[in-house]
Amino acid sequence: MPQAPARITALDTHDIRFPTSRELDGSDAMNPDPDYSAAYAVLRTDAEDGPRGHGFTFTIGRGNEVQVAALHALRPHVVGRTVDEVCADPGALSRDLVGDSQLRWLGPEKGVMHMAIGAVVNAVWDLAARRAGKPLWRLLAEADPDWLVGQIDFRYLSDALTPGEALDLLRRGREGAADRTARLIGHGYPAYTTSPGWLGYDDAKLTRLAAEAVAAGFRQIKLKVGADLDDDVRRCRVAREVVGPDVRIAVDANQRWDIDEAIRWTRALAPFDPYWIEEPTSPDDVLGHAAIRRAVAPVRVATGEHVQNRIVFKQLLQTGAVDIVQIDAARVGGVNENLAILLLAAKFGVPVCPHAGGVGLCELVQHLAMFDYVAVTGTTEDRVIEYVDHLHEHFTDPVTIRAGRYTAPTAPGFSAALRPESIARYTFPGGTFWAADPGTAEGHTA
Repeated sequence: MPQAPARITALDTHDIRFPTSRELDGSDAMNPDPDYSAAYAVLRTDAEDGPRGHGFTFTIGRGNEVQVAALHALRPHVVGRTVDEVCADPGALSRDLVGDSQLRWLGPEKGVMHMAIGAVVNAVWDLAARRAGKPLWRLLAEADPDWLVGQIDFRYLSDALTPGEALDLLRRGREGAADRTARLIGHGYPAYTTSPGWLGYDDAKLTRLAAEAVAAGFRQIKLKVGADLDDDVRRCRVAREVVGPDVRIAVDANQRWDIDEAIRWTRALAPFDPYWIEEPTSPDDVLGHAAIRRAVAPVRVATGEHVQNRIVFKQLLQTGAVDIVQIDAARVGGVNENLAILLLAAKFGVPVCPHAGGVGLCELVQHLAMFDYVAVTGTTEDRVIEYVDHLHEHFTDPVTIRAGRYTAPTAPGFSAALRPESIARYTFPGGTFWAADPGTAEGHTA
């Protein structure tokens, strides 16, 4: 008798929270006390000794249970599908999840439901890459361009990027891809670090960490700004004195300002030669970003960490509102939608410098940036991936940084799997860490 095809039998979910607020790791002007968290999903199958698929979306503590509930709502679309079906065409599953006629009302294509869709879609890509025995960046870079185009939803994009234009970009990207793969494996991908710049750190800690970053080979650091202008001027002065004139300093306001305030504040920091101002205002304010960009040049404007879908990215590019596109691996609807955003940025000639940090975002987004280099743009000029040095120890395939550069992953998959012992310890509220924490009984993280 022929063997029945392997099927997805479960979508397991976990509410994972880390107490990062206690050391002010991740603190910024809008989010002073984040507990970095992940709504974590695992696709189990009935394939004997077969791999699982891992995915997650990133939150900062309270509300992570809402994100987990959104993952639960997607189970009926996933459980029961054959493994071959979803791995051969993740785009079909993505379209079904996005197109659910009732769940779509909660977006559409934005917010908690869309992030949950991204986590499930990313778990499918992790499963597909594990079955193929390749790291995801390599699976994407070596994929047939026609197949990749078929993974993208061009609805609402065709006035800016057509399937034919996307196919041309991918076909041109195949030229020299083998050489770039070799260079990537040999030399890695440039990184910058935000680790010195959290807003809650005092000047001594900023000084020490900035000096350590330069010594470790980083040629760009980032500082959080936006709470107090005098403090920001002082901190930027301290950082510039430490790193010298040849290391870039980016600044990040985390959506804190109105338009006029963003212009005034950025101009006040201009003497310290900021490379970009990140998230100067609401991520939904396309025209506001365009106005800020015109007013603060030559300081560049960067955004994307909270941009909710490919349509808003399209408008940012069409209106000339950004100098730097910052994709996030867990904010939009997964790999498929990020493929669209990468191709949009390539068409408009705008460099992509991904947002990372958080829980596992470095692990995920490195794959997308490396695919972009190998198979789309062919360059790392003015392109860097954010790096934050915490929580990597909780992953089975953590990022590796050498001389200020990401080392290309070699293990199969999307680097998304958490260690079982970390799940057991940091599941909220019943994990061993939180069960012993006095604040957990009150229903919130510390």
